[in-house]
Amino acid sequence: MATLVSPSPIQRLTANIAQQIVGKEQPIRLVLTALLAGGHVLLEDVPGVGKTLLAKSLAKSIDAKFQRIQCTPDLLPSDITGTNIWNPGNREFEFMPGPVFTNILLADEINRATPRTQSALLEVMEERQVTLDGQSRAVSLPFFVIATQNPIESHGTFALPEAQMDRFTICVSLGYPDAAEELQMLQGLATGSIANLAPCITLAEVQAIQHQCQQVKVDPAISQYIVDLVRATRSDREISLGVSPRGCVALYRATQAWAWLQGRTYALPDDVKELAVYVLAHRIVTIGGRRGNGPIARLLQEVPI
Repeated sequence: MATLVSPSPIQRLTANIAQQIVGKEQPIRLVLTALLAGGHVLLEDVPGVGKTLLAKSLAKSIDAKFQRIQCTPDLLPSDITGTNIWNPGNREFEFMPGPVFTNILLADEINRATPRTQSALLEVMEERQVTLDGQSRAVSLPFFVIATQNPIESHGTFALPEAQMDRFTICVSLGYPDAAEELQMLQGLATGSIANLAPCITLAEVQAIQHQCQQVKVDPAISQYIVDLVRATRSDREISLGVSPRGCVALYRATQAWAWLQGRTYALPDDVKELAVYVLAHRIVTIGGRRGNGPIARLLQEVPI
């Protein structure tokens, strides 16, 4: 079967990002899957493995407006969404937009912000708009949030609530590079930096691909498999909080985007299996109150296709 369009724009984009992020093809493709599915991504890993660099590289590669929020406990919701400021000249309140009015928003160390500040992202991540003083303002499209957090350090952090976690399409870790990749990274320091990274795809192309991903055919049997997998999390013996309907939709959309990235106009059961842990694991809570990949990996073995 023919592909929807030539995958060359995505190949260019992947290669461009790989100039800065060495040896992380799978995480890069997962981030692109979240972008093309119209969702958001949470990069969860220890410091120094390239989470922020990946976000910056993606923004530069698609020539997008980019804003960064360095989350701290004293960050206020208005520091994210913006606020109305009194202008004595015309004796009116004027709206000063916050960093969410961009294409790619990096929320660095998101779990260092207080729950009240974290909640400022809920509406804009879901509805692509900010409501302030009864007036709603739309953000630019495409709008893509990349949040980072260190899952190890707990001092001075605030765990993301389930409502926040549920709004991330994919949660992925980069991991440490192997020896050869780390050597390649050092050798690349002399050849260029992110400042020299040039755009290789336009925002219009990104939006066109997002639309085409939504046209990828998902057979009713695969849709049923997604539903069965999600519903199994709600009655599993190890899980106290199962996957929401939003998570079900996220897995469906991510499956379409992943299939498109493979150059297909149709999804396969293997696409669902490839993505399930990344899309569903961060949405569940086990009986012991922990998060982890184990229950989802087990359900992939137990739920029949």
